[in-house]
Parts: sequence; C-alpha cells; structure tokens
Amino acid sequence: MEERHMAALSVERSYIDPRNMVSANGFANTLTSDVTFLVSDHTRARVWSASPLTFALWDARTRDLIKVFNIDGQLENRTENSVYPDFGSEEEGKMKITASKKEKAQSSLGFFQRSRNALMGAADAVRRAATKGGFCDDSRKTEAIVISVDGLIWTGSSNGVLMRWDGNGNCLQEFSYQSSGILCMFTFCSRLWVGYSNGTVQVLDLEGKLLGGWVAHSGPVIKMAIGAGYLFTLANHGGIRGWNVTSPGPLDNVLRAELAGKEFLYSRIENLKILAGTWNVGEGRASTDSLVSWLGCTATGVEIVVVGLQEVEMGAGVLAMSAAKETVGLEGSPLGQWWLDMIGKTLDEGSSFVRVGSRQLAGLLICVWVRHDLKPYVGDVDAAAVPCGFGRAIGNKGAVGVRLRMYDRVLCFVNCHFAAHLDAVNRRNADFDHVYRTMTFSRQSSSLNAGVAGASFGVSVPRGGNATGVNIVEARPELSEADMIIFLGDFNYRLDDITYDETRDFISQRCFDWLREKDQLHAEMEAGNVFQGMREAIIRFPPTYKFERHQAGLAGYDSGEKKRIPAWCDRILYRDNKKHLGAECSLDCPVVSSVSQYDACMDVTDSDHKPVRCVFSVKIARVDESVRRQEFGNIINSNKKIKVLLGELSKVPETIVSTNNIILQNQDSTILRITNKSEKNIAFFKIICEGQSNIEEDGQAHDHRARGSFGFPQWLEVSPGTGTVKPNQIAEVSVHLEDFPTVEEFVDGVAQNSWCEDTRDEEVILVLVVHGRFSTETRKHRIRVRHCPRGGPAKNHFNDRPKTSGQINALHRSDYHQLSNTLDVVEQLKNLHSP
Repeated sequence: MEERHMAALSVERSYIDPRNMVSANGFANTLTSDVTFLVSDHTRARVWSASPLTFALWDARTRDLIKVFNIDGQLENRTENSVYPDFGSEEEGKMKITASKKEKAQSSLGFFQRSRNALMGAADAVRRAATKGGFCDDSRKTEAIVISVDGLIWTGSSNGVLMRWDGNGNCLQEFSYQSSGILCMFTFCSRLWVGYSNGTVQVLDLEGKLLGGWVAHSGPVIKMAIGAGYLFTLANHGGIRGWNVTSPGPLDNVLRAELAGKEFLYSRIENLKILAGTWNVGEGRASTDSLVSWLGCTATGVEIVVVGLQEVEMGAGVLAMSAAKETVGLEGSPLGQWWLDMIGKTLDEGSSFVRVGSRQLAGLLICVWVRHDLKPYVGDVDAAAVPCGFGRAIGNKGAVGVRLRMYDRVLCFVNCHFAAHLDAVNRRNADFDHVYRTMTFSRQSSSLNAGVAGASFGVSVPRGGNATGVNIVEARPELSEADMIIFLGDFNYRLDDITYDETRDFISQRCFDWLREKDQLHAEMEAGNVFQGMREAIIRFPPTYKFERHQAGLAGYDSGEKKRIPAWCDRILYRDNKKHLGAECSLDCPVVSSVSQYDACMDVTDSDHKPVRCVFSVKIARVDESVRRQEFGNIINSNKKIKVLLGELSKVPETIVSTNNIILQNQDSTILRITNKSEKNIAFFKIICEGQSNIEEDGQAHDHRARGSFGFPQWLEVSPGTGTVKPNQIAEVSVHLEDFPTVEEFVDGVAQNSWCEDTRDEEVILVLVVHGRFSTETRKHRIRVRHCPRGGPAKNHFNDRPKTSGQINALHRSDYHQLSNTLDVVEQLKNLHSP
C-alpha cells in the first residue's frame, strides 16, 4: 500500500475514532477499566461508552452521565442505592445538568468519582441480575460500536447480533445474520461493513438489509478502514486485504465476465483420494489385524482418511454422563480415545498422517486424518453433533460431523446412527432430516468465498433477510453449503418383503442386484424421502448385519431364535458439485468425485456388523490467487468499460455552500445551506472543526489551535454534523452560538482549558467534507465562524463575501433530514463559490 494511502487512512481513522478525542481531553479519567469502546456523536454533543454488559450515554460538553442501558437495550432504573441519576426524559436530564454546573465548578474531583461509580454501579447491577439467573451470558458482550451518517448508533456483540440505536439511547432494531462473533464494524456513506471472528465480512445498508458477504480471511477480522476506493481488512494473523467499496454493485458483473474469460490462466486442478470407513463396533474393541485389514492396506495411496464408529460405548449410565458433559461443552471418553489412538497407529499417525479433527457423542465417534504434506492446505476445521434419541436429546442415536476446507473448498463428513428395527423407516427418514437441517458448526462455512478477484476484490453473495424487528436470516442448512459431503454410518435400513431363508439363498448366490430392490434405503431415496440429491456406489458386497461375533464366513449370519434378516445397515453416501453425471471439474463445478472402491471387510469378526470402506477419487478446482490478482489488475488498468464505470462511481458531486463566513453573538443561530448540483448522485457530508483562534484588537486571528478530531468548541453547536443531500436539492445545517459563561476548573492544580475555554472573541474554521456514494476522494469547503462577546460588536467584519452571478430557479430542499423550519430558499446558490 502506498504511503499516501496509509496517511490518508490514518487521518480519517483519527477523526472517526473518538477514543483519541476522549483521551486527549481527559474525559477517559471518568471511565472504568471495563469500558472497551467509545464513539462520539458530534451532532448531539454526546459520547457513547460500552462495556461488556452495559452502555452509557454521556453529555460531551458537561461530561454528565445521562443514561445507562443493559445488554438488552433496556434503561437501568434508579434504585434506592443507585449511584447514577435516573433521567426519565431528555428534558429532565438537561435540567439536572444545568443544576449541577456550580457543583462541578467547585469540585471536578467529585464529578470524576461520581461518573466512575455510576458506570461501575450499572455494570454491577447487570452482573447481579445475571447471577440471579444462574449464569452470565458472555456471548452477548459488546465487541464493536460505530455511528453512521444518519446519526444512529450500531453495536455488535460476540454472539453475532447487531443492534441499532437512536441518539437518545433507544434500541430500534436487532439483526442477526450469523452466529459468529462481531469483532469490528465500519460505516461509510450509506453502507455498514461488519467483520466477524470467523473471517467473514458482511455489508449492510443503513436500514439493516444484508447486501452481501464473503470470506475475507482465514482468521478473525479485527480492524477495517477505507482508503483509495477500497475497504481494507486486517486479520488477527496480520494479513491485510482490500475490497472495492462498490461491491456488491454494477462493477461486479463486468469484472466477473472479464475474469471468467481468463479462467484458464489462474485455475488449477488438484487430485486426491479420500478413504471413508464406517463400523458399528458393538461396544467392543478391535484387534490390530482387524484394523489393518479394514484401513491399513487401503490407506497407502490416499490423502484423507475419515473414520466413523457407532456404539463405541452404550448403556444408560454412559448416555446420561455423555448428555451431562455435552451441556457444559465437554465430549469424549477414555474408550473413544483408545479407538483414536489405535486407528492412529494403524495409519502411522505422526509420520504419514496427522489428525485434524474429531468429535464424539456418546457411542458415536468421527475422526479425520490428512497426509502431512497436505496439512498446509487444510483450514477452518470444525466439528458438530446432533442427538436424535429420546426426544432429540440423548446420543444413543444421532450424528457427529467434521467440516474442513481443502484448497478453499468445503468438505463435510457426517457419521450417523439412525433408529433401529424393520418397521422404523419413517423414524430413520426423520432422523436424517433432523441431522441435515440442524447440524451447525461454530465457524461460518467458507463457501461464501465467491470473490471475483480473491484478495484484491470481494464480490458479495446475498443471503436473504429483511429489516423488520429481529432480523434473522432464513434458516439454510449449513451442510447444504459444502462442496462435497460424505454421509457414513449405521443407517439401519433393512430389507422388505423377504424372509430370512430367501435372503440367505440370494446371498449365497451373490444376487446382490435383486436383493437391492428390496432395500429400504434404495426405495426411500428413489421416492425422494431421504438423502435427497446424494449418490451411492453400486453395492457388490454381502449385507453387513447381523453376524455372530468371532464366526468367520457367511455362515456367521444370525442363526439364533430371532433370525434377524441380513441387511445393508452400514452405508456410505455422498454428494459433490456435479449437477449432472457428465460434468467436468472447473471453477463453476469445483469438486467432482467418483468411487474407485466400495466394499466390506467380511473377514473381520470383532462385531455383529462388518466394517465398510469407500475410496473416492476427487478432483478439486482451485484458484491460484497470485495469478488472479495480477489478471485483475490488468483488467482494471486496460478495460475501458470498467474505467468508465469506476470514474462514474467515484465522482464527488459538485456542491456549494450559502456562505463562507458567519458571525455569531448573543446566542445567534444561522442556517448554512448545502446545495447538491448533481442531477443523479447523492452527496454525503460531514462537518469537522479544523482549528480555533483568538481574535485580537486588530481583528486578526492569532494563536491558532488545531482541533482535528477533537470536536467543536464548547460555545458552538452545529447540527447535524453529518448527513446527505439528494440530487438537485438543498440540505440545511444549523450553526448556533451556545453562550456559556466562562468557568475555570482545576484538577490536581492544573487548569482544564480544553473544557473550560475562553469563548470571547473566538474564531473557528469549519471544514465541510463532501464525498460521493462510492468515492473515498473528497471535496472540502471551509467556513469561518466568528464568535463576538455578548452585547459587543464584532471587532472586524470579514472582508471576503460570497459572490453571485446569474439567476437560477429555486431548488427543492432535501427531505432526507428535518433540518430547519425556515421556509425561505436563498436564490442564486448554484453560482456561489466556496474556498
């Protein structure tokens, strides 16, 4: 990044980050160490502070605490022992602020102590309430706070909930687009960007409507800034990426089409093999020979090994203990660990393979290993569990899953154990449906990463939602977002309309095709009742259930009193990106797979089920990001259509102001009018105070003091400080003199001049900064505002006056803000010129 861009970002950041202002003026001394975020509302001269469990609203001029809210957005009521004032209304609050001025002048130390106690008391009240409820919900802590151009406050919490507040501290709406924690937010013009702990960035409009989202980094997004037409994101691992501020927008389609034509330059096809194995171990332990027969020999030529076990351990005590551990976030067992260690030894874990993820739920266990040389290409590993037994709460039936990203494609593996017994087909179907719809991983799926140009350009993918009330995105199963998903396990589907003896005869003759016509799972999939959109390789092995333990050969089928009909209970199904069987692997169809081996280990006799395995040959299309970034740059620099679009989108609307010089005395007010001369582009503006000077007897400004991001002086009120002007319309800004008496305060013997300024004969330079909807370039107008003593004349009138020429028709005032009751419109505004 060029130094000038970084400098611009630093200046912009210093303005919008109120912590600079607060610490510079000593206001931070009034806050406790629990306070983590501050944001300044220049329009209303207010400061918002946020701690993990409370929000506080302060008067920026008097430094009085106005209101305190809990994490639900509710006002903390005054109690008998309350240490902070209970302002029932804004007007009442102003009265109490006025009444306390003399007291503040006498003892600023008392103010600091009261303010500190107030915030601590509010936090303690919330903590006490949480303790009464039995827990404190850390997932609702406030992690980010910003103020948007319309004067509203946005807060983001660690459970992914966005809250929108008005300037008086009323919570207007809540929005939730994903469960990952919000770590940072950035607002610019009419958009709000949200950075999540899972590396995702989402962009919303100021009504809370989700416009798009993409995966920006592999780690949490901790900071964002705007500059040179890009939104820059910083991840906790130190990576910085840039995303065009126009995305999503009209530029995306053009870029997407141009890059698609050069796909052959930056696309790569990776080949790998996946070994998936499932086994219902029936609460037993396997011998080393059995594990080698099942996995050891086949794993030689594969890159990923997925193992799913069922009935690792059962029984009422085990299930109860598992349920209790799940409620406090614990999982696993010594017997489960034994299985992981034994399979790891079989796979030569540590030398050939590395374990990347596992999950246990009662008797269900899944684990994934990858080759050592592929570990750098694996990321975003996560696990999940869904119980299906006894009211969807106990893990005797259910599923466990592991999700990972390989070459930027999402692979999911789910180990299932569904309802048993011949006639429980509908229950098995319901178990699958419950697992598929409710399995949720804590990290957001990386399938959102559909950027046009990787790290240099982000194309957002809309994901639904509206902006009324609590806005929850329409539930879409996370498993549906995977590029490839493999279901394995004891699905418990049986054979219908056939006897035990008939089944044994067909097995002995190896008539598996005929037997498959009796298979419940085959029939239910054909009817679209279960495993919709998934496939299974042709079965060429005998039914894997039910056998007598330690009895070899097909003679080991159940010959007891029950004579359970043999069945293919143990299965492996899959889905990839192919929409039709002939689809080739490409960036549009990034994961294509085929089955090269699907069989059962009939020689293994450690359980009443036989272990099953399946080897997939998988092709993954990936993007060479360095090449694509280079091609993206070439397109931006050479494509004329894109240059024209960028030029249009980055235009700063031409604006004029009604005056460059303002004189205020005796609590005067004046209206500053901002005219947008553009016919189609909205203008966004903000007003900052560049500097302040004293006016000497000669009428000249001396002793200039830069204010920068420190807000307006105490005697000046500018409202609104930010806003928009619609095309061919006028916005009005009120400039008002707050003629406060001079008060001299001392803290530890040091005069606090930044808050107790000599307001007589002062002059400030206001800078009106204007930019377009998608432009980070700005135009600036400077307005001198001079304050004269009460009852005294101005020492010197300004020599320069705005000049006018020509006649124009009166323009309509902007109705975006209710700015003034003034009905007159200054004529000849279009031809005014500002410095």
